[in-house]
Amino acid sequence: MYHPDRIRHPENCPALVLNPDYTPLSYYPLSLWPWQTAIKAVFLERVDIVASYERQVHSPSFRMSIPSVIALKQYVKPSEYPAFTRFNLFLRDKFACQYCGSLKDLTFDHVVPRRSGGRTTWENVATACSPCNLRKGGRTPREAGMTLHCPPIRPTSWQLQDHGRAFPPNYLHKSWHDWLYWDVELLA
Repeated sequence: MYHPDRIRHPENCPALVLNPDYTPLSYYPLSLWPWQTAIKAVFLERVDIVASYERQVHSPSFRMSIPSVIALKQYVKPSEYPAFTRFNLFLRDKFACQYCGSLKDLTFDHVVPRRSGGRTTWENVATACSPCNLRKGGRTPREAGMTLHCPPIRPTSWQLQDHGRAFPPNYLHKSWHDWLYWDVELLA
């Protein structure tokens, strides 16, 4: 019987990685391992297979379905604070300019300009669209007559994961849906 997973190239078969409590290690970036790493972890008995693709890999004497969801046997504690990256900054600010709300042409802005001693930290950088960033220039928001929607803060990993649920990746394999709780209403 034809099934899309059977013709899927193994390179397109990542495994969703869960902690032993069946929560994803992270939502952003989504905790995915390449198929080779997942299979190696299975053989090293570091993970349990929760779900598999229809696609199989084989040797002359062994055949195995590629894992699509795996659960670690040892719990990995998530870090309390995420790394300061452009993507995480945009995620904190929900991919919107903090001056006008635009969702296009995003960049980042130093609230207190660097030339005035402003540092590149969570508390001094906000998402801005290019037009607002150009309008503000090397001034503070007050000097430019602009207002930030939200003051920049250092988010926790939990806050970013909460924001990330509103922005699911473009592709989610059907076997992952039970483990990723993207803004879905739970049935009673």
